[in-house]
Amino acid sequence: MQHWYGIDIGGTKIELVAYADDMEAAYRRRIATPTKDYDAFVHSIAGLVEAAEAELGHPCRGIGIGVPGVVERDSGRQLSANVPALTGRRVGHDLQQRLQRPLQLGNDLQCFALSEAHGGAAHGYASMFGAILGTGAGGGYCVEGRLIAGLNGIAGEWGHWTVPATLLTAYELPLLDCACGLRGCMERYVSGSGLGLIHHHVGGEAIDAGGIIALADDGDAVARRALDIHRDLLGHAFAGLVLALDPHVIVLGGGLSKVERLYEELPAAIAAHLFAGMRVPPILPPKFGDAGGARGAALLVRQNTAS
Repeated sequence: MQHWYGIDIGGTKIELVAYADDMEAAYRRRIATPTKDYDAFVHSIAGLVEAAEAELGHPCRGIGIGVPGVVERDSGRQLSANVPALTGRRVGHDLQQRLQRPLQLGNDLQCFALSEAHGGAAHGYASMFGAILGTGAGGGYCVEGRLIAGLNGIAGEWGHWTVPATLLTAYELPLLDCACGLRGCMERYVSGSGLGLIHHHVGGEAIDAGGIIALADDGDAVARRALDIHRDLLGHAFAGLVLALDPHVIVLGGGLSKVERLYEELPAAIAAHLFAGMRVPPILPPKFGDAGGARGAALLVRQNTAS
């Protein structure tokens, strides 16, 4: 039996998982990510593929790779803050030349969404949005189980929508620069580090998101204020997703997806930014969590490889 390989690339680790047609994992291996040496990166990917094929005893059917960042459609060059060695490189072209196997490159956040659309939390829904809330903020959009990447391949990059001036003013928040080159991006305020920034801004200590949530649960007024602001900004962003895409369900991913209060409080926060009569889609936790990246990458290459 031949397998589909999904490779999830992160800032600290690369994971390869081999899947059968029923998406049951048959093989799994992780290595550290060479973040600064591009030749070592390409060699590491090739080594993972070759080791998997040797262990399983046959060539793979195709390789899907979820990569953080975006690709310039005209040049094929990658922009990746998490893995600096990839920036400016034609990653897809170079890996195709090295591997000589069917290969599909995708955004890691979009791969998460595709995984949750197939047998995951969004299985059976006509459309879904997978929204990542972790060190950054982004996601992917699927319709009838297929990923909609868009003209530039960036559909789902809601983290780079601009926070409206009315909300910045209402909460007296600073206008922050973003690594993407824009200013006031939603990601800077609603990611895990963004919650920490808000907490510090309203008078709290510089602690991580988990610490802020724990303080709020213990009744700390400053932490609760930070969470209220964070929830309102997030509600505004997700209301924008509803207005633009009208997904049948939203599945959360990333570190903040583990915060149970979000599933209780987000629907009202979203509704506050919609006009009357609009239904808020269900907000669900992910089924596959951190395992979704490799699984979604394998699904991506399976969908885009002729049988």
